[in-house]
Amino acid sequence: MPYQKLTKPAPSRKSLLRIYRILYGAYGPCKWWPADGPFEVILGAILTQNTTWSNVEKAIANLKKKKMIDPVKLSKTPQTKIAELIKPAGYFRQKAKKIKTFVNYFGEQYDFSIDEMKAKPLAKLREELIDVWGIGPETADSILLYAFEKPTFVVDNYTMRIFRRLGYLNKKDDYDSTQKMFMKYLAAEVPLFNEYHACIVAFGSNLCGAKPTCEDCPLKGKIYCNPDAA
Repeated sequence: MPYQKLTKPAPSRKSLLRIYRILYGAYGPCKWWPADGPFEVILGAILTQNTTWSNVEKAIANLKKKKMIDPVKLSKTPQTKIAELIKPAGYFRQKAKKIKTFVNYFGEQYDFSIDEMKAKPLAKLREELIDVWGIGPETADSILLYAFEKPTFVVDNYTMRIFRRLGYLNKKDDYDSTQKMFMKYLAAEVPLFNEYHACIVAFGSNLCGAKPTCEDCPLKGKIYCNPDAA
């Protein structure tokens, strides 16, 4: 049966978990986010804005060579020097400013203590992060989930594209409404949110891009899909 002919689904715990299990079978466990510690996750979440992860890895490697995966050192380092080190990640001047803004906030509010920051309740910390210049909802949620292990679902462009094609979203749905759908129907579990998002990234980057490779799709014949809906 062509998978486009399958019944368009309604959001439910069962249907969302079915998609997750299929994707996990194809791509998991993804062991995402790759980083040596929470602060490196935070830097990666900022650097990955509007670029590929391979470019982020080059920028992180440059910072590591200079022993700069350190919020105290970054707070004392000129923004221009940070920009030069993170150049491979693109938008490097803007991202250097974002990093400086974050580490200044981190120092002023938490004295550079990951543990102290992690201790703050999820909702309050999320609101606080989004108030930091350069930290939008996706970056904030990536920090919360992957650096601080707090149960919030990360939404990205892959998520929006894939779940529009699968019939769960339409073009009116934004970040907040998409996140609410996942958090309404799925148990608020860090391992589940972690692997689900990681599998979405793997699927979106490998097969379900702007021009999908439907022939090799692990969902084909199992889940409703309209490839033109994206």
